[in-house]
Amino acid sequence: MSLARNYDWQERSIHGTKTGAIFCRHAAVLYRGTDMIKKSKGLLITGLLILGAGASQAADVSSIVKSCNDCHGKDGVSQWTDVPTIAGVSESVHEDALYIFADEGRPCAESRFRQGDTNRPATTMCAVAADLSEEARADVATYYAKLSFVAAKQDFDPSLAAAGEAVHKKQCEQCHSDGGSNPDDEAGILAGQWKGYLKSSFAEYTSGKRDQPSKMKEKMDALSADDVKALLDYYASQQ
Repeated sequence: MSLARNYDWQERSIHGTKTGAIFCRHAAVLYRGTDMIKKSKGLLITGLLILGAGASQAADVSSIVKSCNDCHGKDGVSQWTDVPTIAGVSESVHEDALYIFADEGRPCAESRFRQGDTNRPATTMCAVAADLSEEARADVATYYAKLSFVAAKQDFDPSLAAAGEAVHKKQCEQCHSDGGSNPDDEAGILAGQWKGYLKSSFAEYTSGKRDQPSKMKEKMDALSADDVKALLDYYASQQ
């Protein structure tokens, strides 16, 4: 019989004496103290488990991000024209891209590591994304969304950029507002992105190698080669 269940029986059976009452009060306090200790231990263990899991998860994300940065640049800001900057890209756009890569739903060219251990074998975004768990993809997308996008410093033709601005306003502004610089559009950041990366992306869309929404396809199909060239210089001009 536990102290809790025995409490009333003890109070009635010790001859109704003052000693009995004192004993019972001590027993109740002892029980409550023992119960609180057990609960405290339980909470402590639970807290340590949560902290341990959180620390492990943070360590995993840190390791993944380091590998990402070895291709995309420090803090996700690329220094190479064929590699996009991923800092500042919205969570949903980034996470969706990782799922599409994992499913090999878009072209996956091999890319070498640009920093860190550059002797590592070249890899692809499809292989990288496929190795990530769903939770890791979400964590990586959240991490980079909190960073600031930094426009690439690159050459552009001012006359082409002016022509591209007119094309953008007519064909692209509705989904890519503020000249293609607004991450809240959840349509990717075009303004200040590397020209080489955007050029290959346009080529993938126009060739049909990369899927796109029907409304976007209508807009893309309406663009001439000169329009695309002008758009690329317009986005490059936003620095």
